[in-house]
Amino acid sequence: MKKAEPFVSTTNACKMCTPLGAAMAFKGLEGCVPFLHGSQGCATYMRRYIISHFREPMDIASSSLGEKDAVYGGKANLMQGLLNVIGKYKAPAVGIATTCLTETIGDDVPTILHEFRKEHLTSLNGQMPALIHVSTPSYGGSHMEGFHAAVRSMVAQLADPETAKHRGINLFSGFVSPEDIRHLQDIFAHFGLSATLLPDYSETLDGPALEDYQNIPGGGTPLDAVRAMPGAGASIEFGRTIKPERSAGAVLRDMYGVPLHSLGLPIGLRESDALFTTLETLAGCSAPRRYALERGRLLDAMVDGHKYVAGKKAIIYGEEDLVVGLTSFLSEIGIKPVLVASGGESGLLAEAVAAVTGEFPGDPPLVRDGVDFYQIVAEAEALEPDLVVGNSKGYRELARARNIPLIRVGFPIHDRFGSQRVLHLGYKGALNLYDLIVNALIEKKQEDSPIGYGYI
Repeated sequence: MKKAEPFVSTTNACKMCTPLGAAMAFKGLEGCVPFLHGSQGCATYMRRYIISHFREPMDIASSSLGEKDAVYGGKANLMQGLLNVIGKYKAPAVGIATTCLTETIGDDVPTILHEFRKEHLTSLNGQMPALIHVSTPSYGGSHMEGFHAAVRSMVAQLADPETAKHRGINLFSGFVSPEDIRHLQDIFAHFGLSATLLPDYSETLDGPALEDYQNIPGGGTPLDAVRAMPGAGASIEFGRTIKPERSAGAVLRDMYGVPLHSLGLPIGLRESDALFTTLETLAGCSAPRRYALERGRLLDAMVDGHKYVAGKKAIIYGEEDLVVGLTSFLSEIGIKPVLVASGGESGLLAEAVAAVTGEFPGDPPLVRDGVDFYQIVAEAEALEPDLVVGNSKGYRELARARNIPLIRVGFPIHDRFGSQRVLHLGYKGALNLYDLIVNALIEKKQEDSPIGYGYI
């Protein structure tokens, strides 16, 4: 008999729960209301967590299971909850994500939704919204597994195989900021490419000030655009650690023959170069001059700031694809990543990090997946980093405890303002990050000086 591994509890997790990622993805579909099939506490926690980062309203419906439902099943709650949401929001789509509770008791959500459609189509006057379901128990992975699973489910369940062929491009950008999404949309527009970006929460989670509250904010990827994805000329998907069973682009490739271009998250020079090279091929033209200028400004800044960053050591943590992109970028600018850590457990992180650091001299960084901040802090003791790069969850135990700068990127950022407008992607995003890093190191040196100085 195989000996069981001793249980070790998680202390300050370096990830969020799986349904949270699904709720984020559903928020990027036009008119879609995220709906968690589980207890009320799950939805409440996730709403508060997301609102603290984006500072926008975030409705997440719930089937609100109690003790009795945990024993006898949550079918009745799910059906009644859907009726309530449809009646109140008049939503064209509802994204249903399961939770630990409903997965553990074995609720058959696809069958329940099939019965719901049969029973209530007439009472809803034939106006049945799109009901998209995804299996997201938290013990099945991190918030990134939930995010990618929800995007894949939207494509698999909404795509219309009869759609006409068109020259558009499907873009699966991954879990990036609203500012990143807007920047990507600008890039495609300047190339003259029509892109369907899924999910698009650039407006739903970073919208303008309104006089009256809207139950369903404007924005999001149109449902008809998702239905038309099988007719696209190609798909682009960001992420070096996405498994095929989580890939939305793989669905369109395998089921409908849409060519798939899998790229790393375009952070830094080389990964951004890969994106622009792909776009030049798809558009049949050279990149617009504005991007040559952006690239040139990035290179100029790297030369100007090299003396401040060269030889510094960094710890990077966060979502797997984000830390791979950041590792690539820091290596390019002369900062040595000494530890690359994530709470995710795709099993592909070490390989992806090796792919973006292999050409640089020196020892490769330590790579740790499936870790929490207790483990990251323990590793940091011997590494003596000069800065850390990641979300705000590492501030107290890591950055503050070691008195070193924290460059806040990704999600969540709960202790600063403007988190939804942090630009990470492309040459412009790399330059933004570079300025943040250089200035943080200069500020640290100023603060440590016994006399201070006002000129560098």
